[in-house]
Amino acid sequence: MRRIYMYFMLSGGWHCQFLEADIKTPLPRKLNFSDIATVTELTQRGNGFRDLEMRNMFEHAVQNGRGGVYLELTEEQYQTLKSLKKGGK
Repeated sequence: MRRIYMYFMLSGGWHCQFLEADIKTPLPRKLNFSDIATVTELTQRGNGFRDLEMRNMFEHAVQNGRGGVYLELTEEQYQTLKSLKKGGK
């Protein structure tokens, strides 16, 4: 499993940026979603809700319109974030 940090912000949609666990090194893939449900699902799939405290912190960040959470990704998920789709940013 690979540990990464996902930063999210509401600005005309939910923008997600991914960083290595050091919170300094950005991964190239950035995602945009129209609703928070997709960000919540992504966080859940990445084991970001390890306990009730983490879920509460996530919900508080959503109410504030920005925040971040550590995710634990499979190697395949991590490699997807490390690469750009052809023609994409």
